[in-house]
Amino acid sequence: EVQLVESGGGLVQPGGSLRLSCAASGFTFGSYDMNWVRQAPGKGPEWVSAIHSGGDSTYYADSVKGRFTIYRDNAKNTLYLQMNSLKPEDTAVYYCTTILTYYSGSYHWARDYWGQGSRVTVSS
Repeated sequence: EVQLVESGGGLVQPGGSLRLSCAASGFTFGSYDMNWVRQAPGKGPEWVSAIHSGGDSTYYADSVKGRFTIYRDNAKNTLYLQMNSLKPEDTAVYYCTTILTYYSGSYHWARDYWGQGSRVTVSS
């Protein structure tokens, strides 16, 4: 069973830092790209960051570029998001997500998986 379990959220003052973790299990973590997606209160999901399976390439939304860092430890099956210089507009539930590909004979299909989310609140 595929599981993604986020942790590390909480309440932090503007300008502060938090590190989110996502423990993955049930699939070959090191073979798949991973993403962080957030959803602010009353808004739709917003893609935040992505990292290739080997950790060699990373991508960021303009809203977090220069403040957030995504990285992974494939030996520990864990994804991270280091968030610095946090702003009130970063307040959201943060989810780690991935898309797994399945094969059966000549068919293949993909399915996305999300964790339960970790709430981050940036407020003074």
